Amino acid sequence: MTLVSIITPSFNQAAFLEETLRSVLEQDYPDIEYIVVDGGSTDGSVEIIQKYAHRLAWWVSEPDSGQAEAINKGFARASGDIVAWLNSDDLYLPQTIAAVVREFEQNPELGLLYGNVLSIDAEGTPIYLQKFRPYALEDLMAFQIISQPGVFLRRGVLKKSGLLDLSYRYLLDHHLWIRVALHAPMRYLPQTLAAARYHANAKNIAQAAEFGKEAYRILAWMQQSPALAARFDKNKKRIHAGASCLDAYYLVEAGRTKEGLAAYLRAFRHSPKTALKSWRRILYAAASLLGAAKIRQIYLRVQKRLLRRKAEEEKRS
Repeated sequence: MTLVSIITPSFNQAAFLEETLRSVLEQDYPDIEYIVVDGGSTDGSVEIIQKYAHRLAWWVSEPDSGQAEAINKGFARASGDIVAWLNSDDLYLPQTIAAVVREFEQNPELGLLYGNVLSIDAEGTPIYLQKFRPYALEDLMAFQIISQPGVFLRRGVLKKSGLLDLSYRYLLDHHLWIRVALHAPMRYLPQTLAAARYHANAKNIAQAAEFGKEAYRILAWMQQSPALAARFDKNKKRIHAGASCLDAYYLVEAGRTKEGLAAYLRAFRHSPKTALKSWRRILYAAASLLGAAKIRQIYLRVQKRLLRRKAEEEKRS
């Protein structure tokens, strides 16, 4: 049976940590190696980890330099053929690991597998569903983002690609996906695999404006990388537009709407086709400047109702 190693990096997330741990430990797949790397939490997280210590392959609580170092510690300990990390405020859906193992076993050439991810709020209420599609390396280079909780890797390919780069804090996962996709094929599994929690202290909310800066860093790295330079030159307009769209998205999320619209304009100058794929976000940003700031709240309420209705229909069927 294929061993799966899951790493949870954690720091002062006691409010969500136990639910995360249980979402892994209660999977119906029996061969899971679960590793928890805590950064020296002081909020009761250690007591929660100790409660489940007898079911963990290894755990530690000690200061570290951040998320990337914690995950790399876990990778160094992992012995499974399939590896992934699940942040301490996110969740796996039931039967996720079994579905992932089937896909890897049926496709031995795969290096990376990803699926859809449900966005939830602090209370666990569904907000919207992040649905993806089949991507190639060139799509990742153009900043087509896949949601990290729904990604699983072949450990042998991870070894070839190298671990997380400690100098990245926000797009550390995307940087890794690009390197992995250089070494082996990636595959989209059209199934919801995980839930990503959005709350006030989450990086993608509290530090949203920092994501664009790292997108431009990755852009410069790709341009200079011998393994990627030729692909970069062939797709440079789309890649520049993709980086600008990502920057714009997070600037708008951070409430810096004028700067976000300026970034969308830069994207349009590079590649109108790429920029126009974000037309809903552009309209939302423009409307916000005109005083329609409640549009997002209305949109999220509608999404929650639709998700609840879908869940109820699935239960009835």
